[in-house]
Amino acid sequence: MQLNLNKFFTYLEIEKNYSSHTILNYRIDLEEFAKFIDKTPIEAIEYPDLRRFLAQLKGRNLKPRSLARKLSSLRSFLKFLQREGVIKTNPAKLLVTPKLDKPLPHFMSEEESVQLIEAPQSGKINSLRDKAIFEVLYSTGIRVSELVGLNVDDVDFFGNIIKVMGKGKKERMVPIGDQALKILKEYLDSRKIDNKFIFVNKGGTRLGDRSVRNIINKYILEQAMSQHVTPHMFRHSFATHLLDHGADLRSVQELLGHVNLSTTQIYTHLTTEKLKKVYDQSHPRA
Repeated sequence: MQLNLNKFFTYLEIEKNYSSHTILNYRIDLEEFAKFIDKTPIEAIEYPDLRRFLAQLKGRNLKPRSLARKLSSLRSFLKFLQREGVIKTNPAKLLVTPKLDKPLPHFMSEEESVQLIEAPQSGKINSLRDKAIFEVLYSTGIRVSELVGLNVDDVDFFGNIIKVMGKGKKERMVPIGDQALKILKEYLDSRKIDNKFIFVNKGGTRLGDRSVRNIINKYILEQAMSQHVTPHMFRHSFATHLLDHGADLRSVQELLGHVNLSTTQIYTHLTTEKLKKVYDQSHPRA
C-alpha cells in the first residue's frame, strides 16, 4: 500500500503540479484509509470496504466539506491505480459525494476597502510596505500565496502587468493599476534591503501568509473596523466590485485565474443580492 501511495504522491507533484499543501492533504486522507483497511491488499478492496470507511468517517461527525475532500482523495487515488494497472476496476465510482452548499464569499464594501488601504500612515516603520500590500491585493485580486511569492522581476512597471505563480504552479499575467504601482515603487525605492523578494520582513526574508494576516489584523484594530478581514477578502472584494461596475464574468475568471467559470459564478450571487436590494429600495411596487 505504501509503495502505491508514494507513487501517487510523486504523480501529483510531477505530473499534476500540485502544491505541497494539497499533497499533504491527500497524504493525510489516504494514510487514514490505509490504516483503516490495515493488511487488506489493495487489489482486494471492494465497494463494501469503501462503504464501511465512509460509515466510520460519518460516525466522527465530520463536516460535509471535510468528508467530500476525503472521498475525493480516495477516488483520485483509486483512479490512478486503475490507470497504472494495479486494480482492474475502480470501486470508488459508485460512491456518492455529499452535496455541498457553496457559502457566499465575504467581501468589503468599496468604502471599507479604501479605509483599510489608506490606514497605513506615512512616517511609520513598514507603513509603505503595508500600504503596498493592500494596494496590490485589491488592485490585482491575487491570492496571498501569490502576493508573498512575488519577485521584483515579476513586475512590469511600464506595461502595468505582474507575473504570478498560481495554483498548480501555473503562471499568469495580471493587470495592476497605476496607484498600486506608484505605492509599490515608493516602497521598493525606500527600503534599505536589496534583494529579489518584494515583500520582506526586517530581516530581509520573504513575508509569509501569516505575517500578511497579522498586518491586516493590526490595521483592522487601529481603524476599529467591525468586519473581520482576511487576505482572501481582498480577492473577493476585487471580483465583486469589478462585477458591480459592469465587468463581464469571463474577464473576471481570467483575472482571478479560475480554471472553471463555475468557480467565478459564485460572485454573481453577490451582485444579484445588491441588485435586489436596490430594487426593493427604489421600485414603488417592490
